[in-house]
Amino acid sequence: MSEQTTQNRWIVVIGALIVQVSLGAVYIWSVFQTPLKAAFPTWTETQVTYPSQIVLAAFALAVIIGGRIQDRVGPRIVGISGGLILGLGLILAKFTQNFATSPNMALYWLIFSFAILGGLGIGFAYVCPIATCVKWFPDKRGLITGLAVAGFGAGAFFFAPLAKALISGGAYELMTIKLFTLPQVGVFNTFLILGIIFLVAVVIGSYLLKNPPAGYKPAGWNPPQPTGGAGSRVDYTPTEMLATPAFWLLWITYFAGCAAGLQVIMKASPIWQSFSVSTITTRPIPEDIFSSVVSRGAMAVSLIAIFNAVGRIFWGKVSDNIGRKATLVIMFLLCGVAMLILNYLRVYPLYILGIGVVGLCFGGYLALYPAVITDYYGTKNVGINYGLMFTAYGAGGLAGPYLAARLMQVAEKVPYLVTEKGAQLTKEFALGSYSTAFIVSGIACLIAGVVILLVQPPKSAKN
Repeated sequence: MSEQTTQNRWIVVIGALIVQVSLGAVYIWSVFQTPLKAAFPTWTETQVTYPSQIVLAAFALAVIIGGRIQDRVGPRIVGISGGLILGLGLILAKFTQNFATSPNMALYWLIFSFAILGGLGIGFAYVCPIATCVKWFPDKRGLITGLAVAGFGAGAFFFAPLAKALISGGAYELMTIKLFTLPQVGVFNTFLILGIIFLVAVVIGSYLLKNPPAGYKPAGWNPPQPTGGAGSRVDYTPTEMLATPAFWLLWITYFAGCAAGLQVIMKASPIWQSFSVSTITTRPIPEDIFSSVVSRGAMAVSLIAIFNAVGRIFWGKVSDNIGRKATLVIMFLLCGVAMLILNYLRVYPLYILGIGVVGLCFGGYLALYPAVITDYYGTKNVGINYGLMFTAYGAGGLAGPYLAARLMQVAEKVPYLVTEKGAQLTKEFALGSYSTAFIVSGIACLIAGVVILLVQPPKSAKN
């Protein structure tokens, strides 16, 4: 392998990280939830959750489409197209404010712009870095898929505090460090600003993506030979892959892990707000106290993003050492236990620890399942093959946040003070309990850990 080739494969990783950091901002939805409910007071918890569910479903669907196209034309064109669609979706989301007198139409518009267009753009761009990196790094498949998607988990770390500062005005803070002050532009203009940022960044990052030359392998590395019971290392077509029992067992477990992880990630801020508000006795809640609660909620989104990103690299590396199956079993057991006790972790450091474990494991799922798909079914059709597996993520994205919203029991409508356009207003916060949703997802993860033990590598479909 030439020096230039060595350099090129790491340039691809840089492009992958730029793309994924921008796409990962999908996880900051919980920062928008409270200001959107304030703008449209008639929206229920379930309604304000719809965009977060649909964006994940559209994301998963687009991974299938984008994966098939990029398998044929390469990653660059597909990634750039995804960046353009994502940017357009968020820019159009700004105009949700034009439907202030029609809350239902506002919701439909937000679903169309942020959720459907945004989700399609994310899915198109997301699959390209993964499919490209596993081709450049067959020698470090677990680690590199973790690194390739680490940015996706880390995106919320940077963009959650940015969105919070733009919505309400004030300092842009990372880990309580105030870096600079931003003007208050409101929730709708925040969509516009983020849309422009993501469009530019994803297009630039996608331009750095390209496939390796045919027959490429790193210098000094040879593909491992199949061992007894491991099945032949061949490239499965999507139809052949779908005919194997292993695919469906993996799909079920991936669904369980994503439902738990996305339930917490997409609701991290309002969950903390409910935990915190339940301990405040002053009514209405003073503006400075409620602002502190909201800030900690936004910080929770940023912190879980760190765990999410670290989990993708950490578990990917662990799986290269102890195997994918053993690593997945450990992750599902940890995630299941964390979900079952999360409702009792109402002190902020303990809450961060609880959601951090969930985020760490969720990040691992996003790193390991692409590696498992390439281990079992080859790299030739990895774009479309992983796209089909990724439907489990989309289904989990629908189920997890839906469970949190649907099973939430509103205990009280708590008044709080807020200043808007120079006037102090009284608004209401729906104090809720998410315990039932946590229990359902926790049990599902524990069951998934058992199911993983049943998964066996497929026999060659071409023998």
